[in-house]
Amino acid sequence: MSKLAVITPSYTQDADLFAQLHRSVLEHTSEDTIHHVFVPPGDRAAFAGFEGPRCHVWVRSELLPRRYLRMPGADLYVNYRRPWPPLRGWVMQQTVKIASAGLIDADAMLIVDSDAVLVRPTSAESFSRDGRLCLYRLENGVTAEMKRHVIWHQVARDLLGLPPAPPPPLPDYVTALTFWDPEIVRAMQRRITQVTGRDWLDVFNSQLHVSEFILYGVFVDEVLKADPPINTSICHLSYNHEPWDEAQAVAFADRLPQEAVGMMISAKSHTPMAARQAAIERCAQVVESS
Repeated sequence: MSKLAVITPSYTQDADLFAQLHRSVLEHTSEDTIHHVFVPPGDRAAFAGFEGPRCHVWVRSELLPRRYLRMPGADLYVNYRRPWPPLRGWVMQQTVKIASAGLIDADAMLIVDSDAVLVRPTSAESFSRDGRLCLYRLENGVTAEMKRHVIWHQVARDLLGLPPAPPPPLPDYVTALTFWDPEIVRAMQRRITQVTGRDWLDVFNSQLHVSEFILYGVFVDEVLKADPPINTSICHLSYNHEPWDEAQAVAFADRLPQEAVGMMISAKSHTPMAARQAAIERCAQVVESS
């Protein structure tokens, strides 16, 4: 498992965050690792400066079949054969991650959001045990109060032809940085098509509530019954929605776990870029001293 592709959906508002992420990809992955960023058609110019031997900038519509049409003025798509509400940006970001498995030649895919960065050398082997790619699964991580996550579980099971989800608690597969096996993703696509009798892309994009990570996790656990090794420590995560100052961001970085290769401070926190950069630099110091 040597060829790694890094997959990031992004857009203009996150271009500065992507710049920090991309610098970390160049620093912490091998020379043959290519960073693939997928952006709305109108945002390509904001990312053109990243294009090069180790970064490929894609327009999201390159992933869509011709039967999909772009609505003028927005990154929204409709299917003229089956009218439903326009495809929202949130669902499009998920579609990009799944569809890229059929477009990009790689042995493993590192799925990483723009608001994360790598802080240690990263390869598929860093998320593997005995040659098997790990799965991010937080046992009992979804409680009854997490209503959206519960719905995501049920939608995943419907798409995969599985019985109804048991009552919570349920495993949580949602994270900001993880590895996927492209062969498993393609098998998941085929399963959805087989179960529904429709192209997986049409089925997935017609959902009002769906999670790509829960879909992948449920497929691995409930359809393949693969019993993969588990890793929940690969990324040091903060989903805090309040802005941090530099001292708070650095204090978070100080708690970087020994096993983590990534760090994420949620973009929804609106933490200033200077505080983010201070956290990145402190992570480098933590790694150097460990």
